Amino acid sequence: MEEPPSGPPSPSPLRIERDLSASAASPRPTRRPRPAWLALLIPLVLTPGSVKGQTTLERIEQSGRLTYGSDMEGGGPFAYIDPNDPNRLIGFEVELMDALADRLGAEAELAQGQWDQLLNVLSAGNVDAVVNGYELTPARVRTYRATRPYYLFQLQLMVRKGSSIRSWSDLKQEKPGGRRWRVGVLGGSSAETFAEEQHDGTVEVRAYTGATDAMIQVLSGQLDATLQDLPAARFYQPQFPELENVGPPEGLGYYVIYLRKNDEPLAEAINQGIADLIEDGTLERIYRKYDIWTDAQTRLAKLDAEQLASETEALSRESERGWALVWKYRDHLLRAAGTTIFLSVVSMPMAILVGLIVALGRLYGPAMVRVPFTLYVELIRGTPLMLQLFVLFYLANLPPYVAGILGLAINYSAYEAEIYRAGLQAIPPGQMEAALALGMPRWLALRRVVVPQAVRIVIPPVTNDFIALFKDSSVCSVITIVELSKQYQILANSTGGVLEFALVCAVLYLAMSLPLSWLSRWSEQRLRGGVKVRATKRGAPE
Repeated sequence: MEEPPSGPPSPSPLRIERDLSASAASPRPTRRPRPAWLALLIPLVLTPGSVKGQTTLERIEQSGRLTYGSDMEGGGPFAYIDPNDPNRLIGFEVELMDALADRLGAEAELAQGQWDQLLNVLSAGNVDAVVNGYELTPARVRTYRATRPYYLFQLQLMVRKGSSIRSWSDLKQEKPGGRRWRVGVLGGSSAETFAEEQHDGTVEVRAYTGATDAMIQVLSGQLDATLQDLPAARFYQPQFPELENVGPPEGLGYYVIYLRKNDEPLAEAINQGIADLIEDGTLERIYRKYDIWTDAQTRLAKLDAEQLASETEALSRESERGWALVWKYRDHLLRAAGTTIFLSVVSMPMAILVGLIVALGRLYGPAMVRVPFTLYVELIRGTPLMLQLFVLFYLANLPPYVAGILGLAINYSAYEAEIYRAGLQAIPPGQMEAALALGMPRWLALRRVVVPQAVRIVIPPVTNDFIALFKDSSVCSVITIVELSKQYQILANSTGGVLEFALVCAVLYLAMSLPLSWLSRWSEQRLRGGVKVRATKRGAPE
């Protein structure tokens, strides 16, 4: 799991009764869309107020409240709703924070937030700490204060039962047929980094926004395997009985709690708390309860805090920053920009064509055509693009790029249909009547008289939609397509160059949209025969 991109943090803190005795059995997946009842939970006004000169630790001790950011959407076994009681929150990190807060004489409170925005929420001062399977990475420790690790995680390969893949080393061999193995990972996680680095050109890595998304794709045959953090693999495997964990766990990393850089007293208190939990066996009890205890956890007690701190600082110094970082990853950005252009340029003509057909059908077609077209427009406009992409990708089981292009084309076709319908209605009825009086068939009159005039009228709104589609193509990242916005998120998360990459991405989007605006104005002038139209003082064209 990775670091947040830029953007205003918008936490949705929730307070849910914790059940320290709840069983970890019968876990449930917590995936999109968020359950409706979740929104009904009473939000907690949590912005911690601090007195000038008061440390975070002093404020926690005074208020008796330790607020930590987490994302329940990520699911078990980290923090999730008890399936037997929706009003209770369980998970090994929930119990860990309860135990740590108890040692500070406070009560732990979970502030719900989007996972990849949690560190921004921390920077904004809306939470005291962030704990949600966050790994120790150089990019993060440069900006945030990491505590001592509370869990040593490894990566687990999951495949369909009966698969010829028995370990990660099998994926380093060429796939029969000459194609690459397709492996799904959680986007921005250590699993993605490992999968990208540990193969010899034999693996195509696809990044998903949730652990279970990749598991579903393995079941459907879209993926050959998925690489997951060991806790998630163990937690969800019983819910996917047709999958199995194969091979020894790969890699080794640390889950840590992130604090603000200047919260040294709080870091020392939490470090001492984790050490106490290790020594008295509380941590092992919690991990065994959620079936995530491994032999590697025995190393937690032997970790040298000073050595780990020095290693972390060394990692931080190795990280590049500034424009050198942007230059280093220029090829990634340009490839992603190319993907954005490809998605937009291919899908927009399809949307325009379908939209024009729908508009003509609604205005000039028989009732048996008008009604379905009207329902089509209302259905597509009334449902989000993301949902349409999910249907095409997960239910129709289409390849990512096919689903992305079709999703964008279908979604925008409804809007284009309404734009063209307005343009067609703007043509005076006398135009059609004159064409019919000259003996033209109806559809010939439409093609040669009405439609060309309507096309000229709708050029500005269609161009505007084309520019909007460039930006909406970012939604395709939910079906594993790495376009410009997704690439920015990946790079910002993995390198910490949040501002640098944000600025470059903004420039790239501007460079893609400005030519369209110029092309629109040029086309309008060409269709007017080179006559420029200026508005008078009263707003009417000259």
